[in-house]
Amino acid sequence: MSGQDVVSEASDGFAARYGHPADGVWSAPGRVNLIGEHTDYNDGFVFPFAIDRRTAVALGARGDSVLRVASTFSDESIEIAIDALAPDAVSGWSAYPLGVAWALGEFGADLSGVTGVDLFVASDVPIGAGLSSSAAIESAVALALDEHWGLGLDRPTLAKVGQLAENRAVGAPTGIMDQSASLLGRQDAGVFLDCRSLDAEVIPLGFDADGLALMVIDTKVEHSHATGGYAARRASCEAGAAAMGVGSLRDLGVDDLERAASVLDDETFRRVRHVVTENARVLDTVRTLREVGPTGIGPLLDASHVSMRDDFEISVPELDLAVETAQAHGAIGARMTGGGFGGAAIALVTDALVPVIERVVRTAFDERGYGEPVIFTVRASQGATRER
Repeated sequence: MSGQDVVSEASDGFAARYGHPADGVWSAPGRVNLIGEHTDYNDGFVFPFAIDRRTAVALGARGDSVLRVASTFSDESIEIAIDALAPDAVSGWSAYPLGVAWALGEFGADLSGVTGVDLFVASDVPIGAGLSSSAAIESAVALALDEHWGLGLDRPTLAKVGQLAENRAVGAPTGIMDQSASLLGRQDAGVFLDCRSLDAEVIPLGFDADGLALMVIDTKVEHSHATGGYAARRASCEAGAAAMGVGSLRDLGVDDLERAASVLDDETFRRVRHVVTENARVLDTVRTLREVGPTGIGPLLDASHVSMRDDFEISVPELDLAVETAQAHGAIGARMTGGGFGGAAIALVTDALVPVIERVVRTAFDERGYGEPVIFTVRASQGATRER
């Protein structure tokens, strides 16, 4: 499904569900994190890019103070009064759009005088694949409500709105990377984000000019950030920073790892080592893109996967098989992407190798008795925008 197909699906779905045309449609992309995993909530560096898989939200004004949401992935419509919005008042999939509406008020938007809206959501961002289908919903809704209600918030603030909704309304302790990529992305470029200062720089990737494609290998092993593994890793990072006497792991460099090994227990040390070395790999990736080009970043992608597999322990056998098979058949580099415990791997390959690697990965999964993966390519895409 193309981005315009999703826009039409949201527009048509709105009319079918509510009986009249929408006043506007906004869309926002999912994201692939090229490198920089679990560094965001440690005040570190990340380098994601927006992808050409999008979520669209159609919006129509109401004459009362009720918010109503519906979508292609649920048969129910959910309603709540604006003055009843609270993190514990929303649940299920509706926590994403309704959580955004609540979070706007937490960032200074005066919601007391706004009127209600009907929303209808459609998406072709795969759910549970580590491509941030959640941030795509949050970013599209945040942009739509900001414009419709005339709030005047800038995109970095809207990213914070989406993060707060995810943290408080959904209950997932994620950082700000996903929403930043979805709101700030550009064509054939990545978003180099300092998660402490929130300074963002758009860095050309050069994939298109070099005839490169980024393959996504969705293992279909589902994960959820709201469950224990992600939260446990975050707690380990916080414990490691406290034991090392720093505010966050961002304050440690590779030269500090020798001392960390003497201060921390083995598991906490390995969690810390992943974050510290991953921050260094993000910086090295940006430098390599500038100085060498995209064909030079493969070893950094490969090293990132080893670190997530062995130090952070968030990979699964299906992800390891996808990465190792792609590497063995000519990928420039490959790694798992996203929060881990399932989801997707990525492989940077020449356009000509895409069908070859797809075939060998499918064969490898079949031979191991794993479920069939979903494999597709993504291009770096424009961030959130109004479509109609």
